[in-house]
Amino acid sequence: MSAPLVPVILCGGAGTRLWPVSREALPKPFMKLGDGRSLLRRTLDRAAGLSADCARIVTNRDYYFLSRDELAGALPTVAGKVRYLLEPAARNTAPAVALATLAVAQAQGENALLLVLPADHLIDDEVGFAACVDRAKALAADGWLVTFGIAANTPETAFGYIESGKALAHGAYEVRRFVEKPNLERAREFLTTGKYSWNSGIFCFRARDMLAALDQVAPALAAGARACWAASHEYAAGNKDAVELDRDTFSALESISIDYAVFEKAAKVAVVPGDFGWSDVGAWPEIAGQFRADAQHNRGSGRTLFIDSSQCFVHSEGRLVAVLGMKDTIVVDTPDALLVMPTVHAQDVTKVVEALRASGDDKHIYHNTLARPWGTYTVLQEGPRFKLKRLEVKPQHSLSLQMHHHRNEHWVVVSGTARVTSDEQVFLVGTNESTYIKAGTRHRLENPGMLPLVLIEVQSGEYVGEDDIVRFDDG
Repeated sequence: MSAPLVPVILCGGAGTRLWPVSREALPKPFMKLGDGRSLLRRTLDRAAGLSADCARIVTNRDYYFLSRDELAGALPTVAGKVRYLLEPAARNTAPAVALATLAVAQAQGENALLLVLPADHLIDDEVGFAACVDRAKALAADGWLVTFGIAANTPETAFGYIESGKALAHGAYEVRRFVEKPNLERAREFLTTGKYSWNSGIFCFRARDMLAALDQVAPALAAGARACWAASHEYAAGNKDAVELDRDTFSALESISIDYAVFEKAAKVAVVPGDFGWSDVGAWPEIAGQFRADAQHNRGSGRTLFIDSSQCFVHSEGRLVAVLGMKDTIVVDTPDALLVMPTVHAQDVTKVVEALRASGDDKHIYHNTLARPWGTYTVLQEGPRFKLKRLEVKPQHSLSLQMHHHRNEHWVVVSGTARVTSDEQVFLVGTNESTYIKAGTRHRLENPGMLPLVLIEVQSGEYVGEDDIVRFDDG
């Protein structure tokens, strides 16, 4: 019987070049493209077409409920087979791959094959990709650690490169060396040799071979990962589909990529070249390419209008954005931030994020709408001594039992029915009804119904910051 193929999806990374849509609290894998599916959902759908085995998603603990909600629309046969490894901190890809390998080896045996996929890539030719995966599986079953190289057709300076060496079976090559992102002159030289491909960050290997390679070339990481796995446990909320990685031992692991830690040092590393419409969706021009162009090569997402303009892209999340007399311009409009730039500066968006971080502005972290395990809240308006929010609570979910020292809260139910705990009282509040929670009151909001609960929350008081909260339990 052939060894199982287990997809491992790495769901992390801030995607700073895609600000203001991608932010730390809602990063790039959750971005939705032209067909309404997020990058994460597309990756899982792609993985499901390659393997009927249970997929593993490695993600930050804060993205667990986001990930589950994002995959709720997938086929039950797909979403029901997903298991999560929850990281307490960002430690790059090597710790993530090491822990995923240990998890797969324990559940499905050390002969299981892992297919490691970043959650934020696009692949247009899924048939061609599947053929490359078949070639990689054959090599991995023979003990090779396999990476996927993308046929380099332009002198890109934003990608790492792989130099191919001796030819192997299955149209693969032994890896001669990995090369960091080159300057333009070197990238042009690489292209002329025909021996270099772009490093995709996609890998395939047998669990036992990765564990052996870790022991040999990264023994400290290997030992630390085993200690972390031994100390980890099911997610605290009792969900059987997730393992929460131990904070202390995981945080002590070296923050290093799997390329540096293992693939550049291991003895038996192969590259499978491929040309299957791959994109790492690293900047806004790649996003623009997912939308249909008009006669002047303008592309738009949302409510857009182009007049006397060419080769522009607009992303709008609500209001109409009109572009007049512009060329080679990108406009990204979100409810709380607007980005306007010449296309040639698309790689420089990280400078905006760095400036926000340096100034203490949290717009590089949060959107106006924030996801929580119980639903979402949107800040509609705020000012001195007040804040106005829209809350949407999922059916059969509740907020924590909590108390605020400085703010009062008025709740007006827009739709659904709320069950409210206010000190010793428990009562229902229906549509078009309201209630008042005075500062210092222990309170909880619940949705006992089968439909979403929507309400408007008006906060008032001497301080309305999010940190004015004391939680007594999480319900």
